[in-house]
Amino acid sequence: MKVSTLLEGLEYICCQGSTEQEVTTVVYDSRKVEEKSLFICIRGAVVDGHKFVPDVIKKGAKTLIVEEEVEAPSDVTVIKVTDTRYAMAFISAAYFGHPAKELKTIGITGTKGKTTTTYMVKSILENAGYKVGLIGTIEAIIGEEHIPAHNTTPESYLVQEYFRKMADAGCDCVVMEVSSQGLMLHRTQGFVFDYGIFTNITPDHIGPNEHADFNEYLYCKSRLFTMCDVGIVNRDDPHWKEMIKDATCEIKTYGTEDADMTATEIEHVNNEGNLCMKFHANGLLNGDIIVGLPGRFNIYNGMCAACTGALLKMPEEVILHALEHVKVRGRVENVPTGRGFSVLIDFAHNGVSTESVLKTLRGYNPHRIIAIFGCGGNRSKLRRYEMGEAVGNLAELAIVTSDNPRTEDVMDIVKDIEVGLAKTNGEYVVIPDRQEAVNYAVDHAEDGDMIILLGKGHEEYQEINGVKYHYSEREAVMNALAR
Repeated sequence: MKVSTLLEGLEYICCQGSTEQEVTTVVYDSRKVEEKSLFICIRGAVVDGHKFVPDVIKKGAKTLIVEEEVEAPSDVTVIKVTDTRYAMAFISAAYFGHPAKELKTIGITGTKGKTTTTYMVKSILENAGYKVGLIGTIEAIIGEEHIPAHNTTPESYLVQEYFRKMADAGCDCVVMEVSSQGLMLHRTQGFVFDYGIFTNITPDHIGPNEHADFNEYLYCKSRLFTMCDVGIVNRDDPHWKEMIKDATCEIKTYGTEDADMTATEIEHVNNEGNLCMKFHANGLLNGDIIVGLPGRFNIYNGMCAACTGALLKMPEEVILHALEHVKVRGRVENVPTGRGFSVLIDFAHNGVSTESVLKTLRGYNPHRIIAIFGCGGNRSKLRRYEMGEAVGNLAELAIVTSDNPRTEDVMDIVKDIEVGLAKTNGEYVVIPDRQEAVNYAVDHAEDGDMIILLGKGHEEYQEINGVKYHYSEREAVMNALAR
């Protein structure tokens, strides 16, 4: 390709060289530069790509995309842009042949519910016979390939590479989670989503290297509605009007009243230990819907997915079947026990999400709730206090254990959790080894109990002193049951 082809749609200054320069590869990691590579200088939180210019020129890079002046030989084309991350999204889209044009693209943003709703929409589309790619917190799915995720929304280059692989693999659609960081860092620029979805927003991801405050967090999320053709919005969220005030797309809403799709007659359903939700839909879809996951929040996720399916003109029976049988790894995931008690796995790892999932279980009138949890090391202590207080208030028994202690001592983290527990009358025990904690819960479970494992969710490891050791909540539960 020529540089001029890759720069289409971008404002830039050609500081030296020619835009007719040929390009073999587009690279933003200096270690991957080859002869005639185009190198994009990304200014990261820790490393500034501009510092690697001499190194990439030695390796053969002939085109540089920069934000500031750099020194380069006369045979190297230097292109200056305002924001190299923004430019990378457009360059990557062009480099991979604009694959989004070959796919139906659905982007989902929100503080909670992104992952679950993504899998719900994927399930609906697959039940209708479509081949669906996915990009999200847990993984990227391209055909039979499952790629573990490092970021909820990958760098724009990787997004476009995944899109190209999906299109080449015969995918019709892609459903992806769109994080506030992804929007802030322009990872989903370079194409227009067919559908943009908003689940909800509460204060989160505010702090160093994230968002300065809630207003910035909300603004970043709201940008999705300037990047899609149709927006689907949770009308019950108190910030929904702020989310769409700058929208450039058609807006459809879902909620419990005055929306394009509404839910009424909401019920909790316990089907032999399989916890579900049921509601009656009106509007874009009419009839009773069962969501095969527990909790009022899954009414909203289910409505959102059903609304998307209806707008995509999916058959009603397909939408109903997909939602009733949907399963999401690590999101209020039911582990069959064959006993008189239930075991669930959830990714909740802060006070708000912990309180939400425990209140959800209360809706099923359990004999007792037994919560197994720890907190991540090298993270906010406030999270530990809040989780301890939430569990102490809402569970009959807390089993405090290890999560990902990272470089901290597990018992130091436990002491912080105990600060929150001390504000409650909740009963608790401390068992630092997580497998032993699960064993204890299963050994002491009574008929009608609900055991909830919090914090790990889909993760398949524990991080201790910089090493990731294999650990699976599912395996831990099966080991405990086998005993």
